[in-house]
Amino acid sequence: MRHWQYEFDLRGSAPVADAVVVPGPCNDCGADCGVPAPSARQRRGSRAHLSGMAAEDAVERDYLFRGLTCTDRRWRCKAGEIDLVFRDGETVVFVEVKASATHDAAARRIRLRQADRIASAAMVYLDTRAGGGLTDMRIDVALVDGRGAVQVIENAFAGWWH
Repeated sequence: MRHWQYEFDLRGSAPVADAVVVPGPCNDCGADCGVPAPSARQRRGSRAHLSGMAAEDAVERDYLFRGLTCTDRRWRCKAGEIDLVFRDGETVVFVEVKASATHDAAARRIRLRQADRIASAAMVYLDTRAGGGLTDMRIDVALVDGRGAVQVIENAFAGWWH
């Protein structure tokens, strides 16, 4: 398990060798404990993770407002990950969330290979549920811009497969 802000293992290993130790109060305990400062890469990763979580929260609120029920978040299998899964009556709705400065920039980040992984993961998901692959389903893409505005493209991958 890693500390939320610093690059060292809480199970007892030493801090990362190339980490920079910044003197001053610790964010957790307030003491001057010489905990290594996060690297630029760690800070970017943390920002990206938090931004992704915020985008997923905004999309979930949007779908809940539409009357759908959220059944899973960040569902994973060997085939891939599905950001959000909803029920719309008898239909299972898989949602891929993309965030960027603009909706257009977010949409450009979707590639065919990723769509294939999402579709494969969706089929694995359905196989684990009653009804299996015969369940009505669709895959939506939810685009979130820098202001947090959500644009949903329902059944976004229709026609991508031959």
